[in-house]
Amino acid sequence: MELNGQQILAFVDEEFEDLEMWYPVLRLRETGAEVIIAGPEAKTTYYGKYGVPLQSDVSFDEVDSSKFIGLYVPGGWAPDKLRRYPDVLRLTREFHEANKPIAQICHAGWVLISAKIVDGYTMTSTPGIKDDLENAGATWVDEEVVVDRNIVSGRRPPDLPNFVKEYIRVLGEFIR
Repeated sequence: MELNGQQILAFVDEEFEDLEMWYPVLRLRETGAEVIIAGPEAKTTYYGKYGVPLQSDVSFDEVDSSKFIGLYVPGGWAPDKLRRYPDVLRLTREFHEANKPIAQICHAGWVLISAKIVDGYTMTSTPGIKDDLENAGATWVDEEVVVDRNIVSGRRPPDLPNFVKEYIRVLGEFIR
């Protein structure tokens, strides 16, 4: 699938899960997509749990969701920080209301829970947030990747190849 010239937004904050950030970003770029990294501050370097750096392009408050075809939220400890930013929650809701593809893996479900968009969805995640998803109204399943309408969810790093493949497929269907 080619996503040439399409823009995808990815959230970042300190202690993202290194593989869960970089693997999807690189795979999406291989399709020709432009992945824009949004953090609390623009042009700032954030570090993953294992010390891998990533620089933000823009700050959350600078983002216009209408310019993007999809949203990616990485796991790690970053989602616990991300869900505290009103602009992250606003953007997540805007993507959802526009029925744009949203991908989340591992602990990233916390962002979607705080944005109040998981009720009625079937999703997966790290088992550590199973109760959180269920308490927010989602049906949790233990599968490597789940696609339910516009939300693509994954469990953990070993599931990344199939998770990203499904996200790319869903993005491709969205732009057709």
